[in-house]
Amino acid sequence: MALDALLTRCRLADGRLVEIGVAGGRIATIGEGAAPSLSNRVPILDIDGDLVLPGLVDGHMHLDKTLMGLPWMPHAAGPTRISRIETDKTILPHRPVSTAERASNLIEVCVARGTAHLRTHVDIDLENRLLKLDGVLAARDRHRGRVSVQIVAFPQGGVMRCPGVLDLLDAAVREGADLVGGIDPLEIDRDPKGQLDGIFAIAARHGVGLDIHLHEPGEMGLFNVQEICARTRALGLSGKVTISHGFCLGDITERKATAAAEMMVEAGVALVTHGAGGLTLPPLEMLRAAGVLVFAGNDDIRDTWSPYGTGDLLERAAIIGWKADFRRDDQIETAFDLVSAAGAKALGIADYGIAVGGAATLFTIAASGVPEAVAAHPPRKLVLFDGRIVACDGAMLPASAPIA
Repeated sequence: MALDALLTRCRLADGRLVEIGVAGGRIATIGEGAAPSLSNRVPILDIDGDLVLPGLVDGHMHLDKTLMGLPWMPHAAGPTRISRIETDKTILPHRPVSTAERASNLIEVCVARGTAHLRTHVDIDLENRLLKLDGVLAARDRHRGRVSVQIVAFPQGGVMRCPGVLDLLDAAVREGADLVGGIDPLEIDRDPKGQLDGIFAIAARHGVGLDIHLHEPGEMGLFNVQEICARTRALGLSGKVTISHGFCLGDITERKATAAAEMMVEAGVALVTHGAGGLTLPPLEMLRAAGVLVFAGNDDIRDTWSPYGTGDLLERAAIIGWKADFRRDDQIETAFDLVSAAGAKALGIADYGIAVGGAATLFTIAASGVPEAVAAHPPRKLVLFDGRIVACDGAMLPASAPIA
């Protein structure tokens, strides 16, 4: 087989040192001792024993809100969710850098840290209509070939309390959003039936999935988990619906949480978490053991909602592991799965992973194995997307380059 390039002395997650052949943007070979038989014209890149891992998957972020690339700005919102929602509307439109530029700045940071695929929520509201969506679509186009971006049309300020937003969500999907979002149908809208019926109708009409923010605690949140699962089953949307956060699942009795997990598995509803800063973490191990597809994302990264975040998904996996008290190696590997293979499955990323036939989308890192990579999360040395180098030594390249 003619190779475009060969990566030598690559350490796999199981500890083996191998050569990885790349051809046509895919992994063509994985084995030992391939280098001597190659033509001198095939570029060879020595990975020097570093760990090679598949590109990371950020299942939940907010590209439109970030302040990345701007001077430090003190946090301006109050402690409530409504205060943060309203603060967005007063601060973001007056920043000196456009949504497209800020989103691009954050994408570049994430790519440099090994992120290959991401799902971002983008605010759709009466004040800005589709302006933020237009900015994120522009940023996605700018970075095509370096990262894949899924967009959720997100009614941050609510649906029923803001007449006209449902029409805007429908328009957002027609303009290029990949999924329909929702938020706290009881706490924000005081009308769970109205919100859920409305957003599920849009998703069914356009044949897209849904990703619904659910911060609501306890029985309130559990009620909406049940309502989301019921609609997912009724409309045949198994595998296309995600609950973001789902804090209530860690705020109810074990018996009720177990029953909710069974209901989510039956309906085909996934859960994405970010480590629940200051809030109750869902029982991640129990949910996974029950068969719920659980994945993870950074959520807010240095934005109007939170001054924290670096865009490093390995760091986020470490935060989740710390919060969930994951100490054993197998538990830390679970935290890594949340930001890699599980996320790829949730986002529908085909041919994912370090395997022959898979996309040559990977990164290298100075670590002995996955647990050390998560716990220490040192800088990424080399980042490839579809067989081309997109970042090196912690910085995204101006243009993707062939392996030389």
